[in-house]
Amino acid sequence: MVKTLVLYYSATNTTKRIAKEIAQKLDADIAEIHAAQPYTAADLDWNDPNSRTSIEQHVHDTRVEIKDDLPDAQNYDNIIIGHPIWWGIPPRMIADLVDKLNLNGKYLAMFATSGGTGYGRSQSFVERAVEENNYDVVVNKGAVLNNSHQIISWLNGLKLAK
Repeated sequence: MVKTLVLYYSATNTTKRIAKEIAQKLDADIAEIHAAQPYTAADLDWNDPNSRTSIEQHVHDTRVEIKDDLPDAQNYDNIIIGHPIWWGIPPRMIADLVDKLNLNGKYLAMFATSGGTGYGRSQSFVERAVEENNYDVVVNKGAVLNNSHQIISWLNGLKLAK
């Protein structure tokens, strides 16, 4: 039996809502990604150039460590990762997540929530993290998803293990 895992990070519950809907439609397991050092409201203040996230997102090729509290990816055929878009790319913890998952032989799909940014730079960010780990993985085209219609359309276009 094919198994799917939806992993997501959500600072405002927007990505969580989309992740839950995707997991329900795919009858998938779901788990939240947590930063090893949790974010405070001040850390998330994108208007403050000295906030933690403002600084992290502008330091290229860095990783933000995640907690080691996720299900074992080896038990799944399909991995779907959801995240917000911060400064045009996923939070830096998504690269640490890709580093820690063994994606060999998996089908990977990513989605994001965003108020106005497309998925192009996020796709490149995740693909680069996958390449750095030399994974043999099918990487699907990601998308920004904000409603049920977009979710269904995106899911119908994915190449996943069946």
